[in-house]
Amino acid sequence: MHTPTLKYGFVGAGFIARFQLAALGQVRGIDVAGVTAVKGAPEFARLAADSGLGDTRVFESVEELTKHVDCVVICAPNYARVEIVEAIVGAVKAGAQLKGVICEKPLGRNVAEARRLVELARSADLRTAYFENQIFMKPVRAQLAQLEPVRRQMGPLALARSAEEHGGPHEGWFWDPTRQGGGVLCDMGCHSIAVGWHVLTPTGKPLTFLEPQEVTADLGLLKWGLPAWREKLLKDRGVDYAKTPAEDFATGMITFRNPETGQLVKAQFTNSWMFEKQGLRLLMDGMGPGYAFEINTLLSPLNLFIGDVAADAIKDAETALEKSTASRGLLAVQHNEADLYGYTDENADALEAFSNGRDALLPWSYGLEITRLVMAAYMSAERKRVVDLTDAATLRELETYVPLIQQGRGAGQLYGSGGMAAGRSRPPGGA
Repeated sequence: MHTPTLKYGFVGAGFIARFQLAALGQVRGIDVAGVTAVKGAPEFARLAADSGLGDTRVFESVEELTKHVDCVVICAPNYARVEIVEAIVGAVKAGAQLKGVICEKPLGRNVAEARRLVELARSADLRTAYFENQIFMKPVRAQLAQLEPVRRQMGPLALARSAEEHGGPHEGWFWDPTRQGGGVLCDMGCHSIAVGWHVLTPTGKPLTFLEPQEVTADLGLLKWGLPAWREKLLKDRGVDYAKTPAEDFATGMITFRNPETGQLVKAQFTNSWMFEKQGLRLLMDGMGPGYAFEINTLLSPLNLFIGDVAADAIKDAETALEKSTASRGLLAVQHNEADLYGYTDENADALEAFSNGRDALLPWSYGLEITRLVMAAYMSAERKRVVDLTDAATLRELETYVPLIQQGRGAGQLYGSGGMAAGRSRPPGGA
């Protein structure tokens, strides 16, 4: 059966948008018909065309783009999301015909923003997809399928642990908590929280079947708050962590309750921008009664060794591994990162869903729930207590809660009563 082509229009032309192009080259039925971006749109259009993804036009505005595509893919910075969706909805109400709209994680910098996006989409009867790629990772799906008979016989997982770590983001705005929404917890904690909730969910149950009970979390500024690393960050990214720092380390635990059995299960998350090994690492495991699984994306069937003499042959360290920190030595190489990390399959899911007039597996309402858990983690770390998600007053407060770090007032929390970190830590090439 022939699947009609879905015409994508990208808002944003940065790292994640370009990464999506690598995934789209592996999905039949999607053309990249347009792009609009503050910077990089012509280069993105040429890359899409050179990749065989269609005749990609550059549009001057979100409204114009929306008139010429079937699906808008929002890959723009977090602080611009509400304005972008308002423009999309305005164009749809003025007559633009969209089959769906996609938003990269996180849905919002806080619950109020995420809820605003959900309400805007509903006001225009838009089908939605929240792009959380890790739920679509083939290793995640394979372990769930392989363990399904065991899970049904022995019971679901009781503990899930998920970590995503690397050396830090690509763009300056990612480091700015007032624009990004926080630090590593907002940037990557949403991934780890989502995949933990997902793998704990019993076979055949909806994504949000398990009911969040409580959250406890701790944050730290362990590397990028040190004086020499602050100087490097200010020089390289234009962000001053002496004034408006964000966390580079986050860890915590979420307790969920099975509403049918009353069983309590736990999901632990750990994220950092201070990972000093090969590059991006996704580390996940889970334990159930009599069984377990483990995923580590740094374990690759392909390894390379580049000696000092040959190091100049590597022009870009990230051709080996996303956010690679080295271009020599023993390098772990993932030959198809876009597929490994789930980007290919999340696009295939969006294609199938929007072509059939329904929401994707992960709609924006799901992204709202993930945002609420991330905000609960910030609240726990900020107030140094367990956050009770069964308490109605707490849930009401989370609707308008904005973490101090997101407000740009995180210095007291991250540096403590003693003020900014003292001492020296010499970065490579630093003073």
